[in-house]
Amino acid sequence: MSNIELYNKAFIDTFEIEEGRLLGLKYQDIDAWDSVGHMQLVNALEDAFDIMLDTVDITELGSYELGKEILSKPDYGIEF
Repeated sequence: MSNIELYNKAFIDTFEIEEGRLLGLKYQDIDAWDSVGHMQLVNALEDAFDIMLDTVDITELGSYELGKEILSKPDYGIEF
């Protein structure tokens, strides 16, 4: 699976949404992305990419697009 497929799958599986809902998706746009859902997403991303997200990055992960930017940082080195 490609990195973008792994990334999308984390969102789709965590929030039980269709792939078409991902673009523009932001924290609390949907009921499933509440504080508990946020931590489930973080866990799914950490498992998918075998990384440990920094606390600041966890806090800043406020949208689908921001998540890609965060994971693309040199700290994680994930390319999309």
